[in-house]
Amino acid sequence: MRILRQHQAATSTAPAIDLTPMLDCMFILLIFFVVSSVFVQEPGIDVEKPDVRGVTRPESDALLVAVTSDNHIYYDGQPVSAAQLATVLRRAAVRPEQLLVIRADRAATHGSFATVYAAAREAGLTRVRFATVEEGSP
Repeated sequence: MRILRQHQAATSTAPAIDLTPMLDCMFILLIFFVVSSVFVQEPGIDVEKPDVRGVTRPESDALLVAVTSDNHIYYDGQPVSAAQLATVLRRAAVRPEQLLVIRADRAATHGSFATVYAAAREAGLTRVRFATVEEGSP
């Protein structure tokens, strides 16, 4: 009788697989992929760029100036007056051939573009581009 009870006790528990080591490995892999992945996001103020054809990607060390729909100028996410912009760009530029990208909202006035462009020329920057999106892209 005692042997029968031991046999019943041994067979009554179903075999179980320990998932802890597998979960540990999965969490380590998840952390590795999250840390090593690159999330591409354009820095600065969010503007609605105009649609054009034949756009090129800006360089990674480009200076970024944003012009909002209400014609406020931002450099590096901070508001800058039109009078200060040339001085700020002159300090930020490492070399005269450094690229300046103007990210202006499509509702911004032409005068805002001209102000930023003139400040870039006054700061000695020779390469100025306008950020746009390709036609048909979101």
